[in-house]
Amino acid sequence: MVSALPTESFGVSDPGDTAWILVSAALVLFMTPGLAFFYGGLSRSKAVLNMMMMSFAALGVVSIIYVLWGFSMSFGNGITGDDDIAGIFSNPFALFGSSQLSDTLTEVVDGEELELVVTGGLTIPSYVFMAFQLTFAVITVALISGAVAERVKFSTWLVFSGIWVTIVYFPLAHMVWGGGLLSGSEDSIASWIFGSEDGAAKVAPIDFAGGTVVHINAGMAGLVLALIVGKRLGFGRTAYRPHNVPYVMLGAAILWFGWFGFNAGSALAANVSAGLVWINTAAATAAGLIGWLAVEKIRDKSATGVGAASGIVAGLVAITPACGSLTPVGSLILGVIAGVLAALAVGLKTKLGYDDSLDVVGVHLVAGLWGTIAIGLLASETGLFYGGGGKQLVIQIVIALVALAFTAVLTTIIALALKPLGWRISAEDEDTGIDETDHRESAYDFA
Repeated sequence: MVSALPTESFGVSDPGDTAWILVSAALVLFMTPGLAFFYGGLSRSKAVLNMMMMSFAALGVVSIIYVLWGFSMSFGNGITGDDDIAGIFSNPFALFGSSQLSDTLTEVVDGEELELVVTGGLTIPSYVFMAFQLTFAVITVALISGAVAERVKFSTWLVFSGIWVTIVYFPLAHMVWGGGLLSGSEDSIASWIFGSEDGAAKVAPIDFAGGTVVHINAGMAGLVLALIVGKRLGFGRTAYRPHNVPYVMLGAAILWFGWFGFNAGSALAANVSAGLVWINTAAATAAGLIGWLAVEKIRDKSATGVGAASGIVAGLVAITPACGSLTPVGSLILGVIAGVLAALAVGLKTKLGYDDSLDVVGVHLVAGLWGTIAIGLLASETGLFYGGGGKQLVIQIVIALVALAFTAVLTTIIALALKPLGWRISAEDEDTGIDETDHRESAYDFA
């Protein structure tokens, strides 16, 4: 067919790369139900269904929005060739509905007619890239829910999910991965700081799979919501114990499994880079588990299943932005420090008095910040500890701070704007249990 898209957007896709990214997209999609089990197990029995529903709701709401305008806002300029809007987001209407991604062209090469599909310069069809990126948007929103467990109206959560992913996630994804202000483009903040050369920043920020876009973003949003929504009844007086530790460990196992698609899939090809990322992800995660358990053993005299599961997630979070830049040994160092830092950070909510119910701040924000900034220290080519100087470290700190501020300000505005809808269920309903009052269900019926 004749397409309105520029011919530069079309190419021949590689079957091997396409197959790998499709598998990776399915792995990342599986992470959201895994997160539902992880969060559900950490909740009390009277709120487990609500906690799991918040993840499933994110899967529904964000998937619909991503198909309609999310991909266009995040990556549309790379397909259409249009300029983005102030380096913050692409035109949401340029690829609205995403149907243009099915356009094809034909080209005769050496007498053979080849079908060209929309690839946007990649070796995979843009539909496949879109499928992969959709799953990242979904789980980022779902991650936030753990900060406000057991007390938020489900209807308000649905509205927040759609608005937040549009106003916060899509622009940040564009800024980091779509050639915007936090990328390595000629018009980026990195270019403003250390200059550009041949159309790219001399020192480009590194976020291989989502340290800023996913974890700093979700962690900061969770902190803002926890502060605005307020504490659970009895916070500081009640011991909120996980109701089902096997669920927590099952969820962590699913997350670890799916994360290989999350990280290795971000190579966007079945190549040696994906292999290195796989090994680095496994190494950092194992080290994160051991780091957390070591803190528990020294501090509490016992290592717990919840600690093991949480250490796994901390290691996964930290290696996400760094997995393509470190050596396996560097990944072990990164992971063990992430486990230690996150294990210590989860206690901040008690000391500072904010109710981050399931430790989104302690795990995702803290480990995400560590993983993003540590690239400036541990990256094998540009890191300070490898003789690369301090420029990469400066850039990593700057993009982390900008991401923090961007998310904090916009999430605050969204959360305050939704106050008329009502964030909290009533005190009576919270005491009874949100599963029964908001969903008219219970997880466990005992005769």
